[in-house]
Amino acid sequence: MDIRLIPMLAILYLLSFLDRGNIGNAKIEGLQEDLNMTPDQYNWCLTVFFFTYAAFEVPSNLLLKKLRPSRWLPTIMVAWGLVMTLMGIVQGYSGLLAARIFLGVTEAGLFPGVAYYLTMWYTRGELQLRQAMFFSAASIAGAFSGLLAFAIAKMDGTAGLEGWRWIFILEGIATVLMALAAYFLLYDFPETAGFLTEEEREFVVFRLKYQGLADVTDGGRTEGQGQMVAEADEFRWLYVRQAFWDWQIWVNIFVYWGIVCPLYGISLFLPTIIRELGYQASTAQLMTVPIYVTAAILAVIVAYISDRVGKRSPFIIGLLFVMIVGFSMCISTTNPKVVYAGVFIAACAIYPAFPGVISWLSNNLAGSYKRSAGMAIQIGIGNLGGAMASNFYRARDSPRYILGHGLELGFISAGIVASFILLGSYAMINKKRRRLTNDETSTKYTNEELSRKGDKAVTFRYMY
Repeated sequence: MDIRLIPMLAILYLLSFLDRGNIGNAKIEGLQEDLNMTPDQYNWCLTVFFFTYAAFEVPSNLLLKKLRPSRWLPTIMVAWGLVMTLMGIVQGYSGLLAARIFLGVTEAGLFPGVAYYLTMWYTRGELQLRQAMFFSAASIAGAFSGLLAFAIAKMDGTAGLEGWRWIFILEGIATVLMALAAYFLLYDFPETAGFLTEEEREFVVFRLKYQGLADVTDGGRTEGQGQMVAEADEFRWLYVRQAFWDWQIWVNIFVYWGIVCPLYGISLFLPTIIRELGYQASTAQLMTVPIYVTAAILAVIVAYISDRVGKRSPFIIGLLFVMIVGFSMCISTTNPKVVYAGVFIAACAIYPAFPGVISWLSNNLAGSYKRSAGMAIQIGIGNLGGAMASNFYRARDSPRYILGHGLELGFISAGIVASFILLGSYAMINKKRRRLTNDETSTKYTNEELSRKGDKAVTFRYMY
């Protein structure tokens, strides 16, 4: 299954992350000066993207299953590819601001959609490795962004356009072309997958339907067979409301912020930070490459181990502490080598932690539509951290960026506290539920009632 699904998803997200973050590369190639923008105006262009990006994620995820992934995902991809291409011909601050607003609208459905899509194919004990395999495309996108910007910037003056305009135009066209191919290369659901035999389709559907409620995992330990309760798969607004009122989603968002604020801070400002340390623009672009490649490799390794041991929190908490080490190095000195090493260390913790926090929540949401809404809330509200991070690194704070690095350290610390809250709460709830015997459960609840309760059912065990 992996070879049929993961490569295409990785390419889609690579292009998404590339198109979202290439404004950082365009900036050091002269975008801000050519459009006569102030540093605050540039930061607003970064910020507004996340407002519309967050607002449209829940509706998009609810539409994904109804409209089919093989149609919905390529369609929104064509839309953002066109926006990205047109961004290359903006003539001022207002034009760039409007383009970034529409880029947020059109890109909103891709990442939460793909993250949810994977839960339709893989059980929760298999999920983080697959999330990491496609998310590592973001790391590769960071590397490609630097390499492509370095090469495309040499087109400066071609057709009378500045080099930074060609970065937007060519990468936008590449997105549209790949989207057209995706209409024919993406699969929808296991039930309709032509590459599976009838027996294989039945097996995949069965194990997904009964995961977490029949043969459940308790923090990595598999318990015995209990009531056979199918996961709710029909659409009800009840499940969407349950997602908005679920405490674990809102606590998880603080963990998410502890990872995504540093992630966006690095992706949007890394080339600038390196250049401010005294390197030329071309050198700054190239020096981002080894950071992202190493981070991508580590993301897959950590995810593999996490799935093998059936635990999420030890890896997430440990990586958050590594981030603190990295940003502490950055804030403590102006020595270029130390700052670069600090950014390197931080990135190598951020990218493995991100698929972990996505998988951790999705593992603990039962019911297809509740999971869909819950993951979109997590990613949508969580990505407002990108709006905050867009304003952390102000031009007047260079080259130390004490405010930016300090705010990142604050969010990471909040993420550590939230992680421990989740860990303790999950352990306590699982312990309470284990006290109930199968006989007590079956006399109190019908299978239909347990199915509607989803992860709130006494038969469900949280994964931590």
